[in-house]
Amino acid sequence: MTMNFRPYITRDPRICGGEAIVTGTRVTVRTVLASLGDGMTTEQLLRDFPTLTPEAVRAVIAFAALSAEEDLPMSAAPILV
Repeated sequence: MTMNFRPYITRDPRICGGEAIVTGTRVTVRTVLASLGDGMTTEQLLRDFPTLTPEAVRAVIAFAALSAEEDLPMSAAPILV
């Protein structure tokens, strides 16, 4: 079952230049994903960004997964041999 990320992700041209953010914060989806990609744990994210919740972090990951699924056709993904 896929998480419903919609209540957790907002785009508003008046906030962070319209970049996707975690609803009710000024924390961008890009910041959360970059932090996770750099090896930060959810617990570290929650400490560094106290306005986030564990559910919001999961929603960002679900949002990114769906975005990647829509933007990158499987045939375009590199094949590792």
